[in-house]
Amino acid sequence: MRRIDLTKTQAARSSTIRDINRQFVLNYIRDREPISRAEIARSTELQRSTVSTIVEELKEGGLIEEIGAGASTGGRRPTLLRLRAAGATAVGVDITPSSTTIVTSDLVGRVLTCERFLNSPRPEELAAQVIERLREIAAREHQGVIAGVGVSLPGLVDTGKGRAIYIPYFRWRDWPIAEEIERATGLKARVDNDANAAALAELWFGRAEVSEARDFIITLVAEGIGTGIVFDGQIYRGERGAAGEFGHMIVAQNAPVACSCGNRDCWEAFASERAAVARYVNNSGVRLGEGGAVAFGEVVERALGGEQAAVDALTETAHYLGIGISNLIVGLSPEAVVVGGQITRAWPIIAPSLEETIQRSIRRGLPSARIVASTLGEPTMMGAISLVLASKFGLAEA
Repeated sequence: MRRIDLTKTQAARSSTIRDINRQFVLNYIRDREPISRAEIARSTELQRSTVSTIVEELKEGGLIEEIGAGASTGGRRPTLLRLRAAGATAVGVDITPSSTTIVTSDLVGRVLTCERFLNSPRPEELAAQVIERLREIAAREHQGVIAGVGVSLPGLVDTGKGRAIYIPYFRWRDWPIAEEIERATGLKARVDNDANAAALAELWFGRAEVSEARDFIITLVAEGIGTGIVFDGQIYRGERGAAGEFGHMIVAQNAPVACSCGNRDCWEAFASERAAVARYVNNSGVRLGEGGAVAFGEVVERALGGEQAAVDALTETAHYLGIGISNLIVGLSPEAVVVGGQITRAWPIIAPSLEETIQRSIRRGLPSARIVASTLGEPTMMGAISLVLASKFGLAEA
């Protein structure tokens, strides 16, 4: 049973109850669409008049739409409802160490537009690039329909204030990105760490065995290593958003690359995309394209094509990935661990090494966890969208 923090509670007013019922009906339509008003009333045990009032409010707010009549059970055929599928509802900004992706999506999470550009090394210039594009989107779309902007960042984030506390790859500190976006565009902005955003995306869009799990961890393999933790169906952020920084736990010595913190004994230095690229270059002597993400994609392609040096580089990286994941399983005992990032494209290659390391590391008698590849092609991008949609649907994660 979760303890209630009495310092953060208040008595329910009639408006609070209406808001709860509104979110209840909206989420019910999302989960069961297409569905009729009568079916919602029967299943939720809300009065039909209450359901009808809420449905009209949701229609006027552009959240749901009528799509025609369903099958009759006697009498007039019922009108069916579903989430509004047309038009942009959310804007997602996914900032990685090398590039930024800005997308718009509808209420269902379908990506409508996508733009990607290389980052400026100066935060004020990158902020100006992002804001310029957000202004264009706000002008192009009906601003009242766009619910807000979600921003995914590769660093420590104060989600309450919408500030980046520290982004190690850029050495940026105390960046008030949400305030800058809101002041420039008038759109509400929500900001979170990239791994937390990816975990929220798994809750929102992931496969059922993950989204329905109460406790799971996502390990995001990119230019660094990030972990998002879900306890009891909610993102666990810890004090000042610092939970999940497992990329800096010590797993060995003399890594093929330095961690973003400068050390060569961190999990990130052994299991990141950069580590896999360094192994491949050392094994083959072949130099790849500029930029970690591009180079790693080439390693994956070569491994899938059967090149042994690439296969060996990914297999060794998976071994160290498994060491870190086994530590998470022993310490936190989740139901599942999700692996996200480009590395999942090579899942048939890395899964045996990954799972063998984990099984060997988990002591007999201790529970293990399901190890699954994320089904989200770009989990941090979908995470940025999820920050907006979770708020729209009234989930606590927003």
